[in-house]
Amino acid sequence: MTDPITEARQRAEGLKAAIRSFYDGVMPADLKRKSRLHQVLDKDDYVRWMRLLNDQGWAVGHWPKEYGGQAWSLLERFAFEDQLARLGCPWVIPFGVKYVGPVIYAFGSPEQKARFLPRIATTDDFWAQGYSEPGAGSDLAGLRTEAIREGGHYVVNGQKVWTTYAQWADWLFCLVKTARGEQAQKSISFLLIDMRSPGVTVKPIPTMDGYHHVNEVWLENVRVPAENLVGAEGEGWTYAKYLLKNERTAGAIVGMAWHALERLKSLAAEAAPASRDRLGTRIGELELRFMALEVASYQAVESMMRGTEHGAEASLIKLRGTELYQHIAEAAVDTLGLAGVAWDAAALHAAAPPPLGPEDAGGIIKDHLYNRAATIFGGASEIQRNIVAKGVLGL
Repeated sequence: MTDPITEARQRAEGLKAAIRSFYDGVMPADLKRKSRLHQVLDKDDYVRWMRLLNDQGWAVGHWPKEYGGQAWSLLERFAFEDQLARLGCPWVIPFGVKYVGPVIYAFGSPEQKARFLPRIATTDDFWAQGYSEPGAGSDLAGLRTEAIREGGHYVVNGQKVWTTYAQWADWLFCLVKTARGEQAQKSISFLLIDMRSPGVTVKPIPTMDGYHHVNEVWLENVRVPAENLVGAEGEGWTYAKYLLKNERTAGAIVGMAWHALERLKSLAAEAAPASRDRLGTRIGELELRFMALEVASYQAVESMMRGTEHGAEASLIKLRGTELYQHIAEAAVDTLGLAGVAWDAAALHAAAPPPLGPEDAGGIIKDHLYNRAATIFGGASEIQRNIVAKGVLGL
């Protein structure tokens, strides 16, 4: 009898091959070029990308078949994003297909499933995540946004922060406090908020790459129909943990690290002969770290499939993956030399060539600047180290 892990490995390799064929023969040339150069993608680009993936049956391939998915294993899900990233494809926007969609099909009402799931799969609705607040980022239990029940509605007041692409969103899935005086985790509920509702204000937060990624979202007397509560009041903490557990390997960014490392190698090959030895040593160290990350990440996924993980694997690979990616990006900017200093954010928006260096120099610098935040978002490195210390060392 074939081992389920062996079968999953075979399916994952088949999926990787299908993705390479899709990249070569289906992915539009203009989107491929923008991605290869790490140009800024706008909402239309991302919507087109997600619909291309949906046409292949991949956007929600990890969903159960009864909701339009393919019931991928954890290994297939991981291999899917790994292979896309190695090819330099756009980000798979997670907020609908990976985050709120699974919460809705696991805990939502039949009406919510019928209303939201098909539009998530086709990206007819664009979603944002309303979790972090000032003073409640890694410690979500400290959130203060309130939703007070008044008849058939909740009246929501509060502030969310670092809300990625809220400026594009049709809907916000939001953690809110629906009870006072209760234990923090028992007072939180999971609410779906129409971003067109009166009282919703989105304010951009500039990031040092010169692009509009993240926002503050202010909620002032926003009336949300009670039917938009997912599950039961006070169970939002349970649903939030389900969401995070569902995506516990997303932070490893193995494919992104591989793609950046390959570009670094090609930049080094074009560098002045006097600097190649020094670069070779630096790249060798980064490549060894990448090999360890790759093996550890796939082992962690298989451990999760077997149910033999200790609970800290995701934190470990998130730590190692984000730190490695930052170090590769730093090395790439250093290797650009003067072109690594000539930063022109406007060129990335206009798809114009950079002031100096290769045609993707601006994209390399943009990724370096933006991903300084990679060791903060998705759970800061300090928090991940605490989880590893508790889960592995018993501290």
